[in-house]
Amino acid sequence: MDFLVLILYVYLIWVLFQALSFVANRGRRARPSNLPPGPWPLPIIGNLLELGDLPHKSLARLAGTYGPIIKLELGYMTTVVVSSSTFAKEILQTHDAVLSNRMIPESITAHDHDKLGLPWVPVSPLFRNLRKVYNSHIFSSKKLDLNQHLRGEKVEELVAFVRKHADASEAVNIGEAAFRTSLNAISNMVFSFDMTDPLNPAGELKELVWQIMFEIGKPNLADYFPVLKKIDPHGSKRRLEALFQKMFDFFDDAIQRRLQLRKEKGSARCNDVLDNLLDVVEDENETLDISLVKHLFLDTFVAGGETTSSTLEWAMSELLRDPEKLSRTQAELHQVIGKGKKVEEADVSRLPYLQAVLKETFRLHPTVPLLLPRKSGEDLVVGGFTIPEGAQVLVNVFAIGRDPSVWDDPDKFVPERFLGSDMDVRGQNFELVPFGGGRRICPGLPLAMRMLPLMLGSLVNIFDWKLEDGVIPENINMEDKFGLTVQKAQSLKAVPIPL
Repeated sequence: MDFLVLILYVYLIWVLFQALSFVANRGRRARPSNLPPGPWPLPIIGNLLELGDLPHKSLARLAGTYGPIIKLELGYMTTVVVSSSTFAKEILQTHDAVLSNRMIPESITAHDHDKLGLPWVPVSPLFRNLRKVYNSHIFSSKKLDLNQHLRGEKVEELVAFVRKHADASEAVNIGEAAFRTSLNAISNMVFSFDMTDPLNPAGELKELVWQIMFEIGKPNLADYFPVLKKIDPHGSKRRLEALFQKMFDFFDDAIQRRLQLRKEKGSARCNDVLDNLLDVVEDENETLDISLVKHLFLDTFVAGGETTSSTLEWAMSELLRDPEKLSRTQAELHQVIGKGKKVEEADVSRLPYLQAVLKETFRLHPTVPLLLPRKSGEDLVVGGFTIPEGAQVLVNVFAIGRDPSVWDDPDKFVPERFLGSDMDVRGQNFELVPFGGGRRICPGLPLAMRMLPLMLGSLVNIFDWKLEDGVIPENINMEDKFGLTVQKAQSLKAVPIPL
């Protein structure tokens, strides 16, 4: 059912909500008087209509009117949105401890993922244990160094796939090809096999992952009106139950096959992530179990495959829109590593312009533009305004990346702005925090920062590109679609030409 229709439905049961509001407010402490500014809320629904189809852009426009810290009433949920690097630092660093827990979307409670998935669990011994597992067994520098050859092999396969299209003068779906490469790099690291291959198109799996992101990220009346949780008005939780189960079925099969293999005498260890985690599960002193492992894999595959491929597609789109920037990127690659060669991880530190292209892509197109929602654990003061206890807090990194007080020509793709700059995306420069910051920073950041320059650099150093069907650079569709992450609304397709 359409979101706006549901809002009108809420109006029709005004009396019910008035009664529920009276019950809910009994005993509630008085709210602070110095709340942030924001648009006047309508009765019952508050500011829900302000969100629109692209909330990151709607909230950026509101920040232009009311300032870099604003308050919205979304049904019964008070939401504070910050849209400046100064206030982002307050949220992600200064008050990180008070704001480390999540505001949980109702849909994410499917399969108890809110209690078992690292991005959502409250700060607790379980949270610290899961973060230790990620940092020790999946994304540590040592583990990533050991798996460097796997990433190289997957990029070689990407190049071979693109070369076949070049020989046939056929267009490549950039996002889908990047998704398959990212997913297979992760699945080889975790399971020692490919999750998909060129003969088994990745589009269906990519759509599955996008649907998960879309269901988590889209506005849901059950989040704003708790009385609606039991009826799941949008069906989001029901759909996520089914989508998660598809992923869990795959993980179950891989885990059971590995457990059987480990029982066979003389079988060789794979020494991949799955083997390492099964060792932890079998250690009686640890608290990890198979259920937690499956939820851990769900987050790793969904977030890792989608965010990396989406960023690469945006980067290629920006380069193809601006042939001069593409030529400069290629010139650096030709000079440093040689025309037609694949980029190796050791090359990246010698490619400052390629790194600048990726930083500029993160600035303009952060894949999680509002980060994941935080919840205030107590009243706290930011910028002279009080964020009340229990409020949802969003950091609009999309708006921060286009703040004209920080960036010259903020809507233009200008990688040169990062040349000679020490600014990076690792959570310490709050003008550029696409991965978040503080103890809730994305654990997959180290892998993304290894995969992206390999894929992007190899694609533009080995091939030149032309748009299909006579599309000119100025007409590339740069519209986006919103879920938990932001994708291109129209997939980028381009014809590769060997250099």
